[in-house]
Amino acid sequence: MRCGKCEDDAIIELRQHNIAFCRDHYDEFFRVRVEKAIKNFNLFKNDAKILIAISGGKDSLALWDVLFRLGYETKGVIIDLGIPQYSEQSVELSKKFAEEKSLDLHIIKLEDEFAGNNILKIAREVHRTNCSVCGLVKRYLLNKYAYESGYGVICTGHNLDDEAALLFGNVLGWKLEYMKKQFPKLEKNIDKLVDKAKPLIYLTDREVAVYNLINKIEYIDYECPLSKGANSRKYKHALSTLEEIMSGSKQRFLFDFYRNKSKIFFEEKDEYIDERSCKICGYPTTQDVCNYCRIKEKVLSDNE
Repeated sequence: MRCGKCEDDAIIELRQHNIAFCRDHYDEFFRVRVEKAIKNFNLFKNDAKILIAISGGKDSLALWDVLFRLGYETKGVIIDLGIPQYSEQSVELSKKFAEEKSLDLHIIKLEDEFAGNNILKIAREVHRTNCSVCGLVKRYLLNKYAYESGYGVICTGHNLDDEAALLFGNVLGWKLEYMKKQFPKLEKNIDKLVDKAKPLIYLTDREVAVYNLINKIEYIDYECPLSKGANSRKYKHALSTLEEIMSGSKQRFLFDFYRNKSKIFFEEKDEYIDERSCKICGYPTTQDVCNYCRIKEKVLSDNE
């Protein structure tokens, strides 16, 4: 199999694009796809200060690498959740990557925020699922650090497979409010909330993995142990099965939704949101005390 751009041997065939690439031309393809996402969805400006949510996995490290290579001002931040073995390895691989590239990585230790409690203990204390608490805590801490450090946008490593699976799950459950908000850029027009962007939106799990391979990026190569049995994995598997039969179906499913989103929700009117400031932390909430502070109060009081 030959590269579609030159006569060298191809390292990857992309059926949905009907082309194969050698190492150098695939590397170029990957960067062009990220640039296309940034431009098409107006994710951020060339001079933006970008905070990248790092997990130690393939997507976040590939994202950091490609944005750095494209010349953007970036900083990585990883939240050490205290998950035995997994968190330690995630942090170490992220530190190794940052040191090799001379990039700046900030580490937030959840145990410092919650008096020595890791994510498992916190979830148990408040009687909620690990993933539910994890998502809430990470969103809060990432936004807080980004806002207080002067970053205009938080970039996450969500790729095409992630977003297609998310949409699939929301369609199955007819979760219209979640569908309405799903987009590669989430603008926050509320004080103290920072924009979020997903520059890997045009790239699949496989394509990101190959980028890491050719650029020798070492990452944690297994899923978070707390996400075992998550529906998102099942949705990915279902869509991948369809992709084998109908090449390009995942991409069409997701991007046709983006193109038709305004028509789908044309008659939908935003409900009034009672915006307040949390009485404890001062960040936006719809309650007197935000969910993050409620959880923190509960955990700290139970540990006194």
